[in-house]
Amino acid sequence: LAIAGLALVFVLAGGLVNNANVFRSLVSAMPDFSVSAEVPAPLPVAQRPAKRLMPAMAAALDHVAQRYRVSPEALLPVFEAAQNAGREWRLDPLLIVAVISIESGFNPFSQSSMGAQGLMQIIPRYHLEKLPKDAGSSAFLDPVINVELGARILQEAIRRQGGLMEGLQYYAGALDDIEQAYANKVMAERNRLEQASRRRNGVNS
Repeated sequence: LAIAGLALVFVLAGGLVNNANVFRSLVSAMPDFSVSAEVPAPLPVAQRPAKRLMPAMAAALDHVAQRYRVSPEALLPVFEAAQNAGREWRLDPLLIVAVISIESGFNPFSQSSMGAQGLMQIIPRYHLEKLPKDAGSSAFLDPVINVELGARILQEAIRRQGGLMEGLQYYAGALDDIEQAYANKVMAERNRLEQASRRRNGVNS
């Protein structure tokens, strides 16, 4: 405030009246001391997941963070992407998270011997046409793009195969497995995530 007052004195004295550019430079260099009761202070990062995510997804995030020893802040964009993709493609977001868990263990840089990349282990050469036009060469390693694209591929697989379990097997390239081991593994993980949500909600209720 003292600096702002000093600048005003100079203006009134005529020192800067004829040099508006200098005055603007001085003002722009000063800290912003404005205070508004209408703008609340940002919430601590640790409080943000519950605000952005559905309760079930927030509980799943806590569960995954503890299980894989990953910070909730690092996981939050992944869970937000799964939640948004679930809405867009009419998929259970916990199912998307379960696929991520099985496919990559939440390692966004994971790559298989077959060339599958990212959180949902997408093989680039089969899905290049699905990428945004402005996507770069490393787009499949972008966590948000990978999750959004993986959810789309999963939804197409379920629709093409006519059922959830068959779609999961198709996603994994394992249609010939009559025991549906991959689909069962994903569903077991999805159920664990749901149980974690119920335990959390039970404690909080």
